[in-house]
This record gives sequence, C-alpha cells and structure tokens, in this order.
Amino acid sequence: MNILCCVKRVPMTGGTIVLTADEQAIQTQHLGFTISPHEECGVEQAVRLIEADGGESVVLALGPAEAEEQLRDAMALGIDRAILLQSDSDLDGAATADAIVEAIEAERAAGTEFDLIFFGNESADNGNYQVGIRVAHALGWPCVTGLKGISVEGGRARCEQEAGGGRDVYDVALPAVVTVKEGLNLPRYPSVPGRLRAKRKPLQTHTPEAREAGVEKLRLKLPEGQHKQAEILGHGPDAAPAVVEVLRRAGLVA
Repeated sequence: MNILCCVKRVPMTGGTIVLTADEQAIQTQHLGFTISPHEECGVEQAVRLIEADGGESVVLALGPAEAEEQLRDAMALGIDRAILLQSDSDLDGAATADAIVEAIEAERAAGTEFDLIFFGNESADNGNYQVGIRVAHALGWPCVTGLKGISVEGGRARCEQEAGGGRDVYDVALPAVVTVKEGLNLPRYPSVPGRLRAKRKPLQTHTPEAREAGVEKLRLKLPEGQHKQAEILGHGPDAAPAVVEVLRRAGLVA
C-alpha cells in the first residue's frame, strides 16, 4: 500500500499574528511554524498503516523553501520520503489542488500508484476545507471528510465521522482521498534517531507551473479581540462595601 500525506506550513497556533504594512501578508520574522494539528494526525495514521501493512509513505507540501523543515519533521516520525512543491505565493484552493494533482500524476508516471491520500480537514491558517475535495474530484476518487477514525482492510477503507452523539461509518473502495480531524489519534513525538534518519531520507523539490488565481486577495484583516474591562473598586478594607454591592447586583447575596 502506498500513502500520500499532504501538509501545509502554517504559523504555530497561539502565536501573535502581525500583518505587514500593506496588509497582504503576515510578518513572519518572529513566528514559529508547524503543520496543522489535523495534518499531524494524518501523518501519524499514515505511519501506523504502513507499519501494520507495509508499503511506502510520502509527505507533500506546497510552500516556500523553508517548508523543508516541516517535511523533515514528518519523516522523523516515520514517513519514507518527501516532495516539496516550492512556491513563494500562497495559492488559492483551486490552484493548490491543481499543483497537487500534477505531482500525483508525475508520481504515477514514475511508477508509484497511491492507494490513499490524507489531508487535514482544513488548514490552520486559511481554513478553506476544499483542497482535498478538489483533488479527489480531479482524480475521480471517492472522498470522505472530517474523519475521527479510519482502518484499511481488503482494498477498502472504513471511515468514521462523529455525528450527534454517535458515529457515521462509510465503507469506500481504494484508492480514495480522506480528510481527517484532530483526535483521530495521538501523534508521536520525533525521536533523536528519527531526526537523524530524516536528514538522510530523500526529498524532491519541484516548482509547480504558475497558475492564475481563481479569487483575488484584497487584504488581510485580523479578527477583533475580546474587549475586556477592569474596574478598581477600592483598596484594602475600603473596597469591602463596593464588593458587597457588586455581589448584590449579581444576585449572589441578599
């Protein structure tokens, strides 16, 4: 079985995001980068499936040259090799899917047929939810999204989605595309020997063909933060009456 995991280099969640002066990009000089939590689970599941059934696992990212760091991290976890589609532009969903399909066709021409392709349910930055579905449509493969469970047996995949206190189960024939969510599994941490092995694993770099964007980016805008207000009720014993009044207004004391 051959498995492809598609990941994206994104700013670490929880970091402070600052925009450039023209509001067209994110200031990255003080940011750390990683892959989305959903994609971490996809990488982990691919490694587990190959460990159980044999075959080859490949990780692919579309992004700048610095995305090699995230690809090496995935190989440190057990992925066999990596493909970097190097682009300094943040392509939209349609152009990203086209570039990935082109890479899959190139792998097919070189003799590698993928049985299963993992995507995160959505990336941690843009959250478009569409690249995996677009790739499946272009390949003519079945696609199941938002998975919290997956197993493979006899050329078919058993896919589980959480739904209303239970789970919906889909049985699909391979090859297939799936998008997975955080909680699918507990991703392992890369070991020191794993990182050393990752440095020796093959990483191919290709430059995808320039594509016209399907949508136009006007500007980026940070969401409004939560407005908080602090009121000083007094100092020391003199604040006690004000505290009692606040409790009374809240209905906590009579």
